[in-house]
Amino acid sequence: MTRVAVIDYELCKPSKCNKECIAFCPVNLTGGTAIEIDNARKKPVIYEETCIGCGICVKKCPFKAISIVNLPDELEKMLVHRYGKNGFKLYGLPIPREGKILGVIGKNGAGKSTALRILAGELRPNLGRVEDKPPEWDEVVRQFRGTELQNYFRMLAEGKIRAAHKIQYVDMVPRRVRGKLSTLLEKADERGIWKELVKELNLSHLLDRDIRQLSGGELQRFLVAAVLSKDANLYLFDEPSSYLDIRERIRVARVIRRYVPSGSYVVVVEHDIAMLDYLSDHVVVMYGEPGVYGIASKPYGVRTGINHFLKGYLPAENMRIRSEPIKYTISFTQQQEVQQTRRYIGWSRLVVRLDGFTLEAEPGELHEGEVLGVVGPNGIGKTTFVRTLAGELEPAEGNIDKPEGQLRISYKPQYVNPENLGGDATVEQLLREANPSTLSPGSWLNVEIVRRLRVDRLLDRRIAELSGGELQKVAVAVALAREADIYLLDEPSAYLDVEERLSVAKAIRRLTEARGAAAIIVEHDIAVQDYIASRILVFTGTPGSHGKASKPLPLPEGMNLFLRELGITIRKDPETGRPRINKEDSFLDRMQKRLGKYYYIPRPGEKEEKEEE
Repeated sequence: MTRVAVIDYELCKPSKCNKECIAFCPVNLTGGTAIEIDNARKKPVIYEETCIGCGICVKKCPFKAISIVNLPDELEKMLVHRYGKNGFKLYGLPIPREGKILGVIGKNGAGKSTALRILAGELRPNLGRVEDKPPEWDEVVRQFRGTELQNYFRMLAEGKIRAAHKIQYVDMVPRRVRGKLSTLLEKADERGIWKELVKELNLSHLLDRDIRQLSGGELQRFLVAAVLSKDANLYLFDEPSSYLDIRERIRVARVIRRYVPSGSYVVVVEHDIAMLDYLSDHVVVMYGEPGVYGIASKPYGVRTGINHFLKGYLPAENMRIRSEPIKYTISFTQQQEVQQTRRYIGWSRLVVRLDGFTLEAEPGELHEGEVLGVVGPNGIGKTTFVRTLAGELEPAEGNIDKPEGQLRISYKPQYVNPENLGGDATVEQLLREANPSTLSPGSWLNVEIVRRLRVDRLLDRRIAELSGGELQKVAVAVALAREADIYLLDEPSAYLDVEERLSVAKAIRRLTEARGAAAIIVEHDIAVQDYIASRILVFTGTPGSHGKASKPLPLPEGMNLFLRELGITIRKDPETGRPRINKEDSFLDRMQKRLGKYYYIPRPGEKEEKEEE
């Protein structure tokens, strides 16, 4: 067995502990050295060749900074890269195919972004040699002789691969780039198509705007346009759906398919499985222990690959990657009915006016035990509606009917910043204030929220030190930890991977049932809405000007109305129940539109989309 010992040096604070990881190490106690403080860095280091993998140091570390796992020896032959001594290890790479779109799915911290950087030539693989001189390209090519990676690395070394890379965190762009949108796109354009892309991605009205004034969704579309206008033969898109509503996600997916040059390589990392399914020709699953090691699976057909990921078992690798499968509701008749129990809140016809924008909402009500999903494009009034129910905004017309007494509402806003969340407080202090039981190891809140979202690794960090993704996780955990009658969550899946999104969805469902609470969820991930919603609230209108909210509708009826507005069709996979977006003008797309069933469950044995295995 090969031992992998990883220390998260951001979490490790040797000056604030008793160094019990060193004092209680059995190897150290018998005269050897398996773990010690490196005098140069003033940080501990674990020697994997002498470590026996007993796990005592893992348990003794108060900051949960140490991880030790055992892996098969043969896996070391696939080692591509390691981030320093006791750093993350990456085994294998997703291999692009000429003229095909490769989708990559997996947990955060499993090496997806690292794999993209290596494929793009931005990071030379070191084959795990972190202390010696890193290998030259010739040695890297020889290391993978007889595999697809050998040919790919040879082409990369010879400069035959020119990459265009859309980065994951779009909010970093304004810090590094200055200028008007039109000037930047014209400068980036190498194919003479920037004006077409502007039209296709609905950027025309933003051309004279400075890039620092763009929203997250506008930055996302700008970056997609900039990358597609490059004359490259490898196009990499790291989470292209972030900040985008469902309509924009489909638009971006169609533009990528339409404008990547024929015969080029395309790789897309995406956590929205409906989007990934719609966009990809085949799929690679990245699995392993987040932050410790990651492994790239063999390529699968789109449907089978995503289904294997959800089931938690990869047959080609004979590897179980999850203890239990993720299951969606397959039949509409199984969707939970609204229980006519206590009504928490109701509203008459509402009119809300805010900064030149007008929202009209049809009457509705929210009951105990119900999860109300909210769908619609960006800028259509979804957040305005949630803020009105939360009491932050007053309607110009209509009224909100609340029961007598204090109605407890827990609200997670769309955009989270450190000042509003907690500033100089630590994550532990914030969670303890919200609900002390979240820090009790035996409580289900601790298991389902704090540990599944890996918030337990952030307990000693100050809110002001957290990244955007970490802030979102903490904000979701805090919102769900509070004792409340109604949970209002605006885009809770932002920055979360597939498993984390569904963990949050499952926790919300459990909260509403166990506490007798209700929830309103604004969410652009169709798979999450399908997984969690009892009923759907559909928003239509003109973004930025006028929005209209329907009354709460049963899930199939609401989704059918919404998808008709988008002009796309979805079928539920008969094996897993997950929603699948039909390829444009495919057999099922034409059939469902003809039947008027935009949200559909195929009958057993009915024709499925043909896919590349």
